[in-house]
Amino acid sequence: MQELLSSLNILSQNNGTSTGLNSWGETSNLLESYSPVDGKLIAKVSQTTLDDYLKVIATASEAFKYWRNVPAPRRGEIVRQMAEAFREHKSALGQLVSYEMGKSLQEGLGEVQEIIDICDFAVGLSRQLYGLSMHSERPAHRMYEQWHPLGIVGIISAFNFPVAVWSWNAMLAWVCGDVCIWKPSEKTPLTAIACQNIIQKVLKNNNLPEGLSCLISGDYKVGEWLVGDKKIALISATGSTRMGKAVGEKVASRMGRSLLELGGNNAIIISEHADLNIAIPAVVFGAVGTAGQRCTSTRRLIVHEAVYENVKEKLVKAYGQLKIGNPLDEQNHVGPVIDKKAVIAYVSAAHEVREEGGTMLIPEKILEGKAFESGCYVNPCIAEVNADFKIVKQETFAPILYLMKYKTLDEAIEIQNNVPQGLSSAIFTLNLREAEQFLSAQGSDCGIANVNIGTSGAEIGGAFGGEKETGGGRESGSDAWKSYMRRQTNTINYGSQLPLAQGIKFDI
Repeated sequence: MQELLSSLNILSQNNGTSTGLNSWGETSNLLESYSPVDGKLIAKVSQTTLDDYLKVIATASEAFKYWRNVPAPRRGEIVRQMAEAFREHKSALGQLVSYEMGKSLQEGLGEVQEIIDICDFAVGLSRQLYGLSMHSERPAHRMYEQWHPLGIVGIISAFNFPVAVWSWNAMLAWVCGDVCIWKPSEKTPLTAIACQNIIQKVLKNNNLPEGLSCLISGDYKVGEWLVGDKKIALISATGSTRMGKAVGEKVASRMGRSLLELGGNNAIIISEHADLNIAIPAVVFGAVGTAGQRCTSTRRLIVHEAVYENVKEKLVKAYGQLKIGNPLDEQNHVGPVIDKKAVIAYVSAAHEVREEGGTMLIPEKILEGKAFESGCYVNPCIAEVNADFKIVKQETFAPILYLMKYKTLDEAIEIQNNVPQGLSSAIFTLNLREAEQFLSAQGSDCGIANVNIGTSGAEIGGAFGGEKETGGGRESGSDAWKSYMRRQTNTINYGSQLPLAQGIKFDI
C-alpha cells in the first residue's frame, strides 16, 4: 500500500502524513484514515484550520479573476488534459478507492472511469454553453441571453463515491469558468488528495494558478465554514437528507445557491409480465453492490403476487452464492461497509424489522474470523415486510433489501412513491402499457425512472438527481451545467430612437 500511495504522490516526507498540494493543515491536528478492508491505518492527513481556510478562499478568489476570462474552449482543453492524467493513473487510483472506501476493485476502477467520462463530456460542453436569442417587441432592438461563471464552487462529497461525484461537479464547473474548493468526506481523505495531486500537475504544466482547485480536510465543522461563507457562490453537497436540510437552510439564509444530492430509498417493481432472467440479477446487483451504500441502491422490491414466491426463491438462491471478502480480490462480490457505525445501523435496522413484525429470509450476520478482522463485513439480508413499516420508509445505508407484494400496478406505484425520498426507481415488465404508465405523470415520482434496468448506477450523459427529500438538484449531463453559471439577459438598441415601456414619452 505504501508503494501505491507513493505512486499517487500522497505521502510526504514527514512521517507518512499528507496534505496534498494547495491543502493546508496543522501536522499536530491529524485526521486518520483507516481501511474498512482490514482495519489498518493507511495514513494521516492534516486537517484544515480556520486560518488555513481563509488562505484557501483568498487563493481561489484570485484564481477566479483569471480563469473567468479564459475562453471556454481553452478551459475545455485543460479538462481534456486532466482526463489523460486520470487515464494514466486509473489503476492506482482505482485500487486506492477500493481499499480506502471498501467497494470492489471493479467498482473502484469504474469510479475513476466516471471521472474520465465526465471530463470527455465537459470538453465537448465547453463549446456548447449556449444562450438564446429573442425577438424584441421594440424596433431596432435585439435581445439575447448569455451565461457567465458564478465564482467559487464549494463541493462537499460523501464517502460512498469518494471521487466520481466530485468530478461530476468540478469538471463542469471548470469549463463553465468557476474555481472549486473540495471538502471530501473525512472517511476517505486520501483519494481526494490523490485527485488533487493529479489535477495540480496539469495546472502547473499549463502555468495556471493552483487556486483553480483547492482541497480542505476535516470533519463537519470545516464543511460549515464553506456552507456559511458568502464568498462561495454555489454549494454542491452530497450526503444524507439530514445533512442536506442543514446545508440548504444555511445557504438559503445568505441568499446563496445550493445543489443537493441526498438520500435515496429506491424501489424496483417486478410485474407478472417481467423477464426474471434480467430482473433478478438487476435486483441483486442493486441491493448488494457497494455493500448497499449507493444512494441509488435498491432498498425495496415490490413484486406482483402472481410471481412473488418464484422471485423470493430465486433471490434466496442468488444471495446464497454471494462471495464476501476483500474487495481487491475480483472473485468477491461484496466488500465491507465503511465502518463499525454502519454495521451497528445495519443490525439495528434488521432488529426493527423483527420488532414491526417482518420476517428475515436471509438473516443479518456479522462475519467473523481473521479475514474479516476490520469488523466491517456483514452478510446482505432480505426481509419480508409490509409497505407501511416505519423502517421501510427510512434509508439504511447497508445491504438490506425489503421484499413486499402487490396486486395492481396502481397499488405498486403508490407503494413506491409513498416514501420521503425520490431518487431512483425501476419497473421490470414486458407490457408496454405498464411501462408507459410507470413513466407517465401518474407513475414514478423519482428523478430517475427506468424500465427493465435496475435503480443502481447512472450514465453521465443524463442529468442525475431526485425529488422530495433527495434534494431536487441535478448533476452531470444534459443541461446540469446551468447550475454552475449565472444567466444574463441583454438588450441592444442599434437604432436612433428610444421607445419606452407602456408608450411613455418624455419631451426633452
